[in-house]
Amino acid sequence: MFYSIFIWFLRIVAAIIMLQTLYFKFTAEPTSVALFTKIGMEPYGRVGTGVIELIASILILIPRYSWIGAGLGLAMMVGAIFFHLTKLGINFGGDPSLFILALVTFICCAILMFIYRDKYFNVFKS
Repeated sequence: MFYSIFIWFLRIVAAIIMLQTLYFKFTAEPTSVALFTKIGMEPYGRVGTGVIELIASILILIPRYSWIGAGLGLAMMVGAIFFHLTKLGINFGGDPSLFILALVTFICCAILMFIYRDKYFNVFKS
């Protein structure tokens, strides 16, 4: 019982964090535009990452495909953390919350990938 609640908690936290950033990406909110301009990926990177995060969020909430969503989310957060550490800085715009949310999502997705490791190893065996 606790185990399944924990898994759903991880899924929901990761999905909510990724979904809540979509509004800013898809509406070209100035901070989002500034962020992607600074890393040289505006506008295609902003919209593209938004689409991938939307797909990851949907998949992470479907138990059968949760491991795929977690993998996509993990890959996206590796990129986000990389750019925060190399080009943007942890306090982009004077606020570390984007970096912290990327770390939380990374941790949730990494734990989900560990939990579902049998699923993705079985896919590559056949």
